[in-house]
Amino acid sequence: MGDDTHGWTATPGAAERARSVLATAWSCAVTAEGTREELVGAHAVTDDGRVLLHVPEDSALLAAAICAPRGEPSAVLEFADVAPVPVRNRIRARLWLAGWFSVQDGHLLFQPTRVVLRQPSGAVVVDVDDFAAAEPDPLAGAEARLLTHLADCHADAIERLTRLVDTGSLHGAVRVQPLAVDRHGLTLRIERVRAGGDVRLPFHAPADSVGQLTERMHVLLSQAAAASCPRALQRQRADGDR
Repeated sequence: MGDDTHGWTATPGAAERARSVLATAWSCAVTAEGTREELVGAHAVTDDGRVLLHVPEDSALLAAAICAPRGEPSAVLEFADVAPVPVRNRIRARLWLAGWFSVQDGHLLFQPTRVVLRQPSGAVVVDVDDFAAAEPDPLAGAEARLLTHLADCHADAIERLTRLVDTGSLHGAVRVQPLAVDRHGLTLRIERVRAGGDVRLPFHAPADSVGQLTERMHVLLSQAAAASCPRALQRQRADGDR
């Protein structure tokens, strides 16, 4: 298919994951100089991972930055990665950036000096240089639309994909929903009455566009169909013996 898979891994690295959270988050909490503000739709991200905050003129954060003795107050920014499909425990990851502010054209420019990413597997400190050099997952901007479409319109496809999941992981399952997708694979959330778990279905090659993702999904569905063939043949043979 012409894909260059050199250096490909089945899961995104921490720096790429952190940049994806930052790129898609719609809100953030900012703590600085004893002040905490919740901002919605007020930040942008530079190519090297710095955060530009658009705050009102009467913002306490802006006042703290202007009045700071050295003009660069320290701050912590917190971002949450929320699953677009309704599931229990929708927070898939949290990202904390510690650093300092400077005032730029009436806005606040935040320079990270420490990056911490917390996922269900645990927290990891991301190297600042790796964070600055990383790019968001190429599917991050389309993920919400893709997952909600899959959940709302293709429940049959989700059911077929569960044939690729170990039967033990499906024991007691009451619902299966798509939780996440990135260039490396699709993650399903298996919900039970009192607990749940996630299962990852890796792609055979990375998908760097929605078009490539469509092909990767078709491959997974074909694998699921092949996985069900032996059981289908057993049923056919059993019917033939009657």
